[in-house]
Amino acid sequence: MGKIMDKIFGTHSNRELKRIKGAIEEINELEPAMKALSDHEMKDKTMEFKKRFADGETLDELLPEAFALVREASMRVLGMRHFDVQMIGGIILHQGRISEMKTGEGKTLVATLPVYLNALSGKGVHVVTVNDYLARRDSEWMGKIYQFLGLTVGLIVHGKDNEERREAYDCDITYGTNNEYGFDYLRDNMVTYKEEMVQRDLNFAIVDEVDSILIDEARTPLIISGHGDKSTDLYKRTDLLVKRMKKMVIRESDDKKHEETGDAEYVVDEKAKTSTLTDLGVKRAEQYFGVKDLSEPENMTYQHHLNQAIRAHGIMKNEVDYVVKEGEVIIVDEFTGRMMFGRRYSEGLHQAIEAKEGVKVERESKTLATITFQNYFRMYKKLSGMTGTALTEEMEFREIYKLDVIVIPTNRETVRVDRADVVYKTEKAKFLAVVEEVAECYEKGQPVLIGTISIEKSEELSELLKRRGVKHNVLNAKFHEKEAEIVSQAGKYKAVTIATNMAGRGTDIVLGGNAEFMAKEAMRNEDWDDELISESNSHNETDDEEILKARERFEELTKQNKEMLLEDREKVVDAGGLYIIGTERHESRRIDNQLRGRSGRQGDPGMSRFYLSLEDDLMRLFGAERVTNIVNMLKLPDDQPIEANILSGAIEGAQKKVEARNFGIRKHVIQYDDVMNKQRDVIYKQRRKVLDGESLRPIYEKMIEGLCEKIVLNNTGEHDYPDEWDWPNLNQTMDSLLLKKDSLQYSDDEYDKLNKKFLQDDLMQLCMEKYDEKEALIPTETLRELERVILLRVVDEKWMDHIDEMDQLKNGIGLRAYGQRDPVIEYKFEGFEMFEAMINSISDDAVNYLLKLKVDIDEEEIKREKVVEITSEGFADEEGEVERPVKPAATSTKVGRNDPCTCGSGKKHKNCCGKEA
Repeated sequence: MGKIMDKIFGTHSNRELKRIKGAIEEINELEPAMKALSDHEMKDKTMEFKKRFADGETLDELLPEAFALVREASMRVLGMRHFDVQMIGGIILHQGRISEMKTGEGKTLVATLPVYLNALSGKGVHVVTVNDYLARRDSEWMGKIYQFLGLTVGLIVHGKDNEERREAYDCDITYGTNNEYGFDYLRDNMVTYKEEMVQRDLNFAIVDEVDSILIDEARTPLIISGHGDKSTDLYKRTDLLVKRMKKMVIRESDDKKHEETGDAEYVVDEKAKTSTLTDLGVKRAEQYFGVKDLSEPENMTYQHHLNQAIRAHGIMKNEVDYVVKEGEVIIVDEFTGRMMFGRRYSEGLHQAIEAKEGVKVERESKTLATITFQNYFRMYKKLSGMTGTALTEEMEFREIYKLDVIVIPTNRETVRVDRADVVYKTEKAKFLAVVEEVAECYEKGQPVLIGTISIEKSEELSELLKRRGVKHNVLNAKFHEKEAEIVSQAGKYKAVTIATNMAGRGTDIVLGGNAEFMAKEAMRNEDWDDELISESNSHNETDDEEILKARERFEELTKQNKEMLLEDREKVVDAGGLYIIGTERHESRRIDNQLRGRSGRQGDPGMSRFYLSLEDDLMRLFGAERVTNIVNMLKLPDDQPIEANILSGAIEGAQKKVEARNFGIRKHVIQYDDVMNKQRDVIYKQRRKVLDGESLRPIYEKMIEGLCEKIVLNNTGEHDYPDEWDWPNLNQTMDSLLLKKDSLQYSDDEYDKLNKKFLQDDLMQLCMEKYDEKEALIPTETLRELERVILLRVVDEKWMDHIDEMDQLKNGIGLRAYGQRDPVIEYKFEGFEMFEAMINSISDDAVNYLLKLKVDIDEEEIKREKVVEITSEGFADEEGEVERPVKPAATSTKVGRNDPCTCGSGKKHKNCCGKEA
């Protein structure tokens, strides 16, 4: 139905492109005027635009002139002129949308248009890349345009110190990776002093490879960790239990519900990638750990360890999800196939895998701060992105990020031939067919790029090609720059390259070979220093004699290579261009399209084909039954290829199922993560108020009042008469708080007139007298500083514990479903109660620390220490309070006087509807 409607009314992208056609014409009309400007006049234009913006002109109004100016600057500085389709892509990005542009269409250059325009506001623009190599390359390469026009460019990569980061963020334009931006945000919300922060407000971000960052990595939380103090013994104990448990694995390719679990104690669903305890499993765990009810909050630790252990045994596979190397469990990136040294699974999963594999179980780290990419990037005032493949995930972009996808037409028509999939009965037959096809291409000189989905498969295929005598490169677990070099040379005559499907993303493959990378290789053979080779094609200005010599040699070799490669390019074109062979369908059609898109750039010839088998995971789990029936009906032998459009349809249908399922999982994750996100938002916003504020005394006075009220309530309860109050505990509490013996004393007359209000006023007066003593003894400026440090450090400690407790709650909350309770609602409700409890304990502890504070002014000068721990202010005011979730029904109890009023006013019950009671 959708396709019919598109034919009648045109696609969403086509309708949107028609709307901006006039803007493109206006930009083109300005081209002669921009060409007439001198270099100095072009730079002056930037100052003119900034002034016009400050005077009230909008960026939309400035767009035609700004885009025309950038196009001319690019011609003068880089010798590259933006095509009209690139101008269209730039407008879409400026509008806060996603530009889908095919590989080789020049997305890097497209970004310069909206980046320059939005930088005129002076509020900063972040360009987000997938790795440090691309961030450095693009900041130097495209940075020449911005600097020519008088703007500053910063770079955020691993290894930069705080001062360098602050300078980079203060620039008009900042390039960096998603990880670096996210971690800097978290670190900024852990500082004790405002001047230690590095980021400005999050204004506008353009995300390169937006599908990779906002979808593939969306569920991966960024975590700043500290050393935990939890024992690892429970991981080993739990592992012993799970090893003895009976497991049921659901492998069928249909969607039937498996309600009969027999004597299984946990169920592994390969399609959903979940491991779940059965009723029998829960009972066995309760017996093993000696507890009555595993779902009770006090047993959250056991739930947590058990859930991670059944996941480690049921879902996580050695040589696929991770490898064990030299007694260490190393994660393998599911999208690139790279080993991720130094990275660990969070929430105890890594420890559960270590216990499973029998290697040393490291102590679980303590989370100091955490955020998901989903929630980080949603904080930008304006967000946009570009990629070659986004349309298949448009629904998710719309629902999660409020971004729509516009498909930008190619500058030249794509002539790549996408051949029908070939399906074999067995994986062995499939690989043998791939090897024969590659050998045939090798003989005629046609370059081949073979995409695999894991390290294991790439090595298996490599071994078969070696036996066949086909020379080739295998790309996995390399550094980004080396990876880019290998991928860029995949278009050379007779080149055969095996790579994971996503390796080298962002790197163009030039038919015949890449002259610049060949120049670098030649310089290595000439024994040039690695640093000089790296600097030889940088775009930074330099007076260094050695760098200038290296640059001169690089340019000379590049020129020679370009002339030599012209002939090779013709040979590759005659052979049919770059041939892409996929050895397995990925769960996402988008990743397959990304692999295909490596061939056929800018009108180049090329072809692509996927070789599949009925033993592939996707086919086995999601489409095998229907396809197997077709194959059996045709009665074909194992080595007979099956080429039929109906198979391609079945495979695409299987992929759509998986995509829908994965989207559902990510939405479910957001439901949980949004609870923490609201709490984090309150904590961080108020934390910044503490950093900005001049005096915290009014806040401390309010917290003292709250503490006094609580002390009175705890020691008087429902009783109105002083004789019925808990005087021993009341006196002990106040003596401890004020560090003063017998602080509470009353005459008979005073005692007879005493009521709760008078008692609270007395406690408040005693505390304020103690506070005033501090004011008299400690210099005002020093005391204000100490108030700030005390509050931030208390919040640090409490917030860290709260993150830990929320993680454990989330891991165990699924068991509530057994009691017919919605786990998400339960999580929201309990999470809110835990947050309120944390806020109260922050206030109490901060007051305790302040009133007991001792400072020897003669001997100690208050030093500003950097607190490398997470901080937050749990004293939520009306402006920043977390919305209270609706408590599940059937739990009606008497409303306490200090509970929030049930009418929803936000006031305490005793000050609202309970006032008359």
